[in-house]
Amino acid sequence: MKQLTSTAWIAEFLASDPPRSKSLVMTMFGDAIAPHGGAIWLGSLIELLAPFGVNDRLLRTSVFRLAQEGWLVANRDGRRSSYAILPQALPRFERANRRIYAPLAAHWDGNWTLVLSGAGNIDAPERALLRKEMLWEGYAMIAPGMFGHPASDAGVLEELLARVGVKDKLFVCRASALPGVSSRPLQDLVHDGWDLSGVVNGYSHFIERFGPLLELLSSADALAPEQAFVIRTLLVHAYRRVQLHDPMLPIELLPNPWPGSSAYELARALYARTYALAEAHIMATLRREDDSVPQLDAGFFQRFGGLAGDAPGNVSPASR
Repeated sequence: MKQLTSTAWIAEFLASDPPRSKSLVMTMFGDAIAPHGGAIWLGSLIELLAPFGVNDRLLRTSVFRLAQEGWLVANRDGRRSSYAILPQALPRFERANRRIYAPLAAHWDGNWTLVLSGAGNIDAPERALLRKEMLWEGYAMIAPGMFGHPASDAGVLEELLARVGVKDKLFVCRASALPGVSSRPLQDLVHDGWDLSGVVNGYSHFIERFGPLLELLSSADALAPEQAFVIRTLLVHAYRRVQLHDPMLPIELLPNPWPGSSAYELARALYARTYALAEAHIMATLRREDDSVPQLDAGFFQRFGGLAGDAPGNVSPASR
């Protein structure tokens, strides 16, 4: 790849793979707006999205649809409008953020979590919604009416079943190999239940696109705050698109080498180089319409295993 400036890299990326406006709005709310209280005036959102080629009409259509789908809620104050994350949607934003920014540290204890439905316990709409949510959460359908995962989060599963409305209609249990009985290794369920080729290709493509950027930022002059914001947003948006399709299997059950580990380290390094300058742009934009916008919440600084406050150009919680 030819040597580029940061401006040229951004322009080339947006020309070759422009993000869809609705999906980009979701990325921006999760990455940039949620840590500042989860609400933003429409004018500020328009300003933040302008560098991505998202015009006023596209943005209004996107936020309207996200409000219809139960992600955002609209509020009016005279002639001005604002949008905020719907309280009921906060757990899903938080769960997605944990997946995106958390270190890859799940280890296998030899057990599986199984979710089983009895005959006729749930109706067709519930079954379709349950399947969609379970697959999104990384579970595999091991057999008809049976989902499984080797590294399940009990709290996440509890919230998911409650949201779908089937919490008291299913059996949830832990399973392990029976000692002394010859059988196929439980590890083989990974090969039967998950096709990881799409995730592998996604991570490899992410590394190919963003790897040269890390070298560029290491040798280039200082970024402007808006450039840092655009790069950080494109980074999270691209990483999120792959990572949210990753079933998050334990390290011991993944192919070796696993490109997700390299993609995570790359995303972490790029985020560390851009987040503070990006925050300067975000705060300046938000406070042009509302000087009471809160500073970053403490949880922000736990992203990617902890954002170092003493790195060049970074802003630590203590210095805010």
